[in-house]
Amino acid sequence: MPPRPKTPTTTNEHVSNTINLIERAEDNLRFIRSTMESASVFTGISGPGLVLTGISAVLASWLATTQADPVRWLMVWMGELALATVIASGFTLKKALRQGALLRITAIRKLLAAFLPTMLVGGLLSLVMYREQMIPLLPGVWLSLYGAAVITAGAWSVRVLQVMGVMFMLLGAVALLTPVSADWLMAIGFGGLHIVFGALIWRHYGG
Repeated sequence: MPPRPKTPTTTNEHVSNTINLIERAEDNLRFIRSTMESASVFTGISGPGLVLTGISAVLASWLATTQADPVRWLMVWMGELALATVIASGFTLKKALRQGALLRITAIRKLLAAFLPTMLVGGLLSLVMYREQMIPLLPGVWLSLYGAAVITAGAWSVRVLQVMGVMFMLLGAVALLTPVSADWLMAIGFGGLHIVFGALIWRHYGG
Protein backbone atom coordinates (compact mmCIF):
# COMPACT_ATOMS: atom_id res chain seq x y z
CA MET A 1 0.00 0.00 0.00
CA PRO A 2 1.56 3.36 -1.01
CA PRO A 3 2.40 5.81 1.84
CA ARG A 4 -0.12 8.46 2.58
CA PRO A 5 0.92 11.95 1.50
CA LYS A 6 1.78 14.39 4.31
CA THR A 7 -0.96 16.76 5.16
CA PRO A 8 -0.23 20.48 5.55
CA THR A 9 -0.82 20.16 9.30
CA THR A 10 1.82 17.48 9.67
CA THR A 11 4.34 19.49 7.65
CA ASN A 12 3.74 22.64 9.71
CA GLU A 13 4.23 20.72 12.95
CA HIS A 14 7.53 19.32 11.65
CA VAL A 15 8.78 22.79 10.70
CA SER A 16 7.71 24.18 14.07
CA ASN A 17 9.54 21.42 15.95
CA THR A 18 12.67 22.01 13.88
CA ILE A 19 12.60 25.75 14.65
CA ASN A 20 12.15 25.03 18.36
CA LEU A 21 15.14 22.68 18.35
CA ILE A 22 17.30 25.30 16.62
CA GLU A 23 16.26 27.97 19.12
CA ARG A 24 17.05 25.67 22.05
CA ALA A 25 20.45 24.85 20.58
CA GLU A 26 21.24 28.55 20.18
CA ASP A 27 20.16 29.24 23.77
CA ASN A 28 22.36 26.39 25.00
CA LEU A 29 25.35 27.69 23.04
CA ARG A 30 24.86 31.18 24.47
CA PHE A 31 24.67 29.76 27.99
CA ILE A 32 27.79 27.63 27.49
CA ARG A 33 29.72 30.58 26.07
CA SER A 34 28.66 32.85 28.95
CA THR A 35 29.61 30.21 31.51
CA MET A 36 33.01 29.64 29.92
CA GLU A 37 33.71 33.37 29.81
CA SER A 38 32.86 33.76 33.50
CA ALA A 39 34.90 30.73 34.50
CA SER A 40 37.91 31.76 32.47
CA VAL A 41 38.52 35.21 33.92
CA PHE A 42 40.93 34.22 36.61
CA THR A 43 42.71 31.54 34.62
CA GLY A 44 43.74 34.33 32.25
CA ILE A 45 45.44 36.31 35.04
CA SER A 46 49.06 35.38 35.58
CA GLY A 47 50.10 34.28 39.05
CA PRO A 48 53.83 34.68 38.26
CA GLY A 49 53.07 38.16 36.96
CA LEU A 50 51.49 39.15 40.28
CA VAL A 51 54.40 37.62 42.20
CA LEU A 52 56.92 39.65 40.20
CA THR A 53 54.76 42.74 40.66
CA GLY A 54 54.83 42.15 44.42
CA ILE A 55 58.61 41.75 44.45
CA SER A 56 59.04 45.01 42.53
CA ALA A 57 56.73 46.74 45.02
CA VAL A 58 58.81 45.53 47.97
CA LEU A 59 61.93 46.95 46.32
CA ALA A 60 60.13 50.21 45.56
CA SER A 61 58.99 50.48 49.16
CA TRP A 62 62.57 50.10 50.39
CA LEU A 63 63.77 52.72 47.89
CA ALA A 64 60.98 55.09 48.92
CA THR A 65 62.10 54.98 52.56
CA THR A 66 65.47 56.42 51.50
CA GLN A 67 63.87 59.53 49.96
CA ALA A 68 63.77 62.60 52.20
CA ASP A 69 61.96 64.68 49.59
CA PRO A 70 58.22 63.90 49.29
CA VAL A 71 58.28 64.63 45.56
CA ARG A 72 61.07 62.10 45.01
CA TRP A 73 59.16 59.64 47.17
CA LEU A 74 56.18 60.12 44.88
CA MET A 75 58.33 59.65 41.77
CA VAL A 76 59.56 56.30 43.12
CA TRP A 77 56.00 55.05 43.40
CA MET A 78 54.99 56.46 40.03
CA GLY A 79 57.87 54.52 38.51
CA GLU A 80 56.74 51.39 40.35
CA LEU A 81 53.21 51.88 39.02
CA ALA A 82 54.49 51.96 35.45
CA LEU A 83 56.73 48.93 35.97
CA ALA A 84 54.03 46.90 37.72
CA THR A 85 51.54 47.68 34.97
CA VAL A 86 53.94 46.45 32.29
CA ILE A 87 54.77 43.25 34.22
CA ALA A 88 51.21 42.30 35.15
CA SER A 89 49.74 43.18 31.75
CA GLY A 90 52.44 41.39 29.80
CA PHE A 91 52.25 38.15 31.77
CA THR A 92 48.44 38.16 31.82
CA LEU A 93 48.12 38.78 28.08
CA LYS A 94 50.64 36.05 27.32
CA LYS A 95 48.78 33.55 29.47
CA ALA A 96 45.38 34.54 28.07
CA LEU A 97 46.57 34.04 24.51
CA ARG A 98 48.13 30.70 25.38
CA GLN A 99 44.96 29.36 26.99
CA GLY A 100 42.50 30.48 24.34
CA ALA A 101 42.46 34.05 23.22
CA LEU A 102 38.88 34.89 22.37
CA LEU A 103 37.03 33.76 25.48
CA ARG A 104 39.67 34.86 27.95
CA ILE A 105 40.31 38.24 26.37
CA THR A 106 36.57 38.86 26.47
CA ALA A 107 36.52 37.95 30.16
CA ILE A 108 39.56 40.13 30.92
CA ARG A 109 37.85 43.06 29.22
CA LYS A 110 34.95 42.69 31.64
CA LEU A 111 37.35 42.59 34.57
CA LEU A 112 39.15 45.72 33.37
CA ALA A 113 35.85 47.51 32.82
CA ALA A 114 35.08 46.94 36.50
CA PHE A 115 38.64 47.74 37.66
CA LEU A 116 39.68 50.82 35.70
CA PRO A 117 37.05 53.43 36.70
CA THR A 118 38.06 53.31 40.36
CA MET A 119 41.73 53.49 39.41
CA LEU A 120 41.08 56.54 37.23
CA VAL A 121 39.44 58.23 40.21
CA GLY A 122 42.54 57.33 42.23
CA GLY A 123 44.73 59.01 39.62
CA LEU A 124 42.60 62.16 39.75
CA LEU A 125 42.71 62.27 43.54
CA SER A 126 46.47 61.77 43.46
CA LEU A 127 46.89 64.84 41.25
CA VAL A 128 44.67 66.94 43.51
CA MET A 129 46.42 65.79 46.69
CA TYR A 130 49.84 66.45 45.15
CA ARG A 131 48.74 69.95 44.21
CA GLU A 132 47.36 70.58 47.72
CA GLN A 133 50.52 69.22 49.41
CA MET A 134 48.71 66.22 50.90
CA ILE A 135 51.23 63.61 49.78
CA PRO A 136 51.38 61.84 53.20
CA LEU A 137 47.74 60.78 52.72
CA LEU A 138 48.37 59.14 49.35
CA PRO A 139 49.36 55.64 50.60
CA GLY A 140 46.04 55.23 52.44
CA VAL A 141 44.09 56.48 49.44
CA TRP A 142 45.98 54.22 47.04
CA LEU A 143 45.55 51.11 49.18
CA SER A 144 41.86 51.79 49.80
CA LEU A 145 40.94 52.56 46.20
CA TYR A 146 42.97 49.68 44.82
CA GLY A 147 41.19 47.35 47.23
CA ALA A 148 37.80 48.72 46.16
CA ALA A 149 38.72 48.25 42.49
CA VAL A 150 39.85 44.67 43.10
CA ILE A 151 36.64 43.83 44.97
CA THR A 152 34.55 45.20 42.10
CA ALA A 153 36.60 43.32 39.52
CA GLY A 154 36.25 40.19 41.64
CA ALA A 155 32.59 40.04 40.65
CA TRP A 156 33.89 38.62 37.34
CA SER A 157 36.31 36.27 39.00
CA VAL A 158 36.75 33.87 41.90
CA ARG A 159 36.27 34.76 45.54
CA VAL A 160 39.99 34.84 46.35
CA LEU A 161 40.33 38.10 44.41
CA GLN A 162 37.68 39.78 46.53
CA VAL A 163 39.42 38.58 49.68
CA MET A 164 42.58 40.29 48.50
CA GLY A 165 40.62 43.48 47.84
CA VAL A 166 39.19 43.50 51.37
CA MET A 167 42.68 43.13 52.83
CA PHE A 168 43.91 46.07 50.75
CA MET A 169 41.05 48.20 52.05
CA LEU A 170 41.88 47.26 55.64
CA LEU A 171 45.50 48.29 55.09
CA GLY A 172 44.26 51.56 53.60
CA ALA A 173 42.19 52.24 56.71
CA VAL A 174 45.22 51.58 58.91
CA ALA A 175 47.32 53.94 56.78
CA LEU A 176 44.73 56.72 57.01
CA LEU A 177 43.77 56.36 60.66
CA THR A 178 46.98 55.34 62.46
CA PRO A 179 50.61 56.52 62.61
CA VAL A 180 51.92 53.19 61.24
CA SER A 181 54.64 53.69 58.59
CA ALA A 182 53.01 54.15 55.20
CA ASP A 183 55.98 52.60 53.43
CA TRP A 184 55.67 49.45 55.53
CA LEU A 185 51.96 49.22 54.73
CA MET A 186 52.65 49.74 51.03
CA ALA A 187 55.22 46.94 51.18
CA ILE A 188 52.75 44.64 52.93
CA GLY A 189 49.93 45.48 50.50
CA PHE A 190 51.37 45.99 47.05
CA GLY A 191 54.27 43.71 47.86
CA GLY A 192 53.20 40.96 50.24
CA LEU A 193 49.57 40.55 49.21
CA HIS A 194 50.46 40.41 45.53
CA ILE A 195 53.10 37.78 46.21
CA VAL A 196 50.80 35.64 48.37
CA PHE A 197 47.73 35.81 46.15
CA GLY A 198 49.83 35.56 43.00
CA ALA A 199 51.25 32.31 44.35
CA LEU A 200 47.72 31.05 45.07
CA ILE A 201 46.63 31.81 41.51
CA TRP A 202 49.82 30.27 40.17
CA ARG A 203 49.12 27.03 42.03
CA HIS A 204 45.34 26.71 41.90
CA TYR A 205 44.16 28.62 38.82
CA GLY A 206 46.37 27.48 35.98
CA GLY A 207 49.57 29.43 36.52
